[in-house]
Amino acid sequence: MAEFVRDVMTPGVVAVRPDASLVEAAQLMRAQYIGDVVVADGSRVVGMLTDRDIAVRAVAEGADPLTVSAQTVCTPDPVMVAPDDPVSDAITLMREHAVRRLPVVESGLPVGIVTLGDLAEEEDPDSALADISRAAPDREVSG
Repeated sequence: MAEFVRDVMTPGVVAVRPDASLVEAAQLMRAQYIGDVVVADGSRVVGMLTDRDIAVRAVAEGADPLTVSAQTVCTPDPVMVAPDDPVSDAITLMREHAVRRLPVVESGLPVGIVTLGDLAEEEDPDSALADISRAAPDREVSG
């Protein structure tokens, strides 16, 4: 079993500027086959933006995704962990804050993401959530 966040996290960070439009963020998510991006002002993490945030906090409210910024819709000041934090700390933070992903920050710089799926795969590799997390993303875009 992994002991530290660095052992289970997804390395690398896909980020957008706070002033990026929701369309820009969504296009980046689509291109990278991911459902979330870090909102960063330079190297400082200022928020997390998910595809659900875009749909529920903006589009469902009638906001124009071409003009609304990532910072307006993202979850500000996200709970973060460090690569050397114990995995148990990440689990505790996710439970306490009811979040499914945590940016991993080292020396102030985002270096990865640890997700509920990453932790599920580590804790119980045979679980349904672990199977789903390991599956290749659906790369087809219908429409």
